[in-house]
Amino acid sequence: MEKNSLSVKALVISALFLALGIVLPQALHAIPNAGSVLLPMHIPVLLCGMAAGPLYGAGCGALTVLLSMLFTGMPPVFPVGVSMMAELAVYGGVSGIGYRLLRCQERPRRTYTALGTAMVAGRLVNGALMALLSLASGGSYTFTAFLAGALVTALPGIILQLVLIPPVMRALEKAHLTIG
Repeated sequence: MEKNSLSVKALVISALFLALGIVLPQALHAIPNAGSVLLPMHIPVLLCGMAAGPLYGAGCGALTVLLSMLFTGMPPVFPVGVSMMAELAVYGGVSGIGYRLLRCQERPRRTYTALGTAMVAGRLVNGALMALLSLASGGSYTFTAFLAGALVTALPGIILQLVLIPPVMRALEKAHLTIG
């Protein structure tokens, strides 16, 4: 396939995941705390990185949060929205890098390794930024608050990602909806 065709394909895939990243949280709005528990923005961004590549994944991550803030007012801009933009950009970028680097691995191992690495890296970036932004604004963000938000509250969403993303990636590959 020509390079331009690949770029257009990656852009279309990214746009689809970007739209899903904005629509999914709204679809789950009736469930209390669904955003922080089920992490509906994270799934499309992680998939985008693996399907379209790290640059498209990182862009999708940052833009998903930015456009969601503009269109829906969620998440709140400071400090949560700012740190989420960086977190989701890292998710998309790292999942894409990991997925590309592990091409020689069998599919389930490749997907889970890229996914796990991205999930850890994104959460660390989010925690570090939340601590810095809270400190800069005179607040505090404790390690306990980080663990509660990144692991305890988010555990159902983490499990959902680990269960849902590998078969979706397998289906995207079978349908030739991935780049590389």
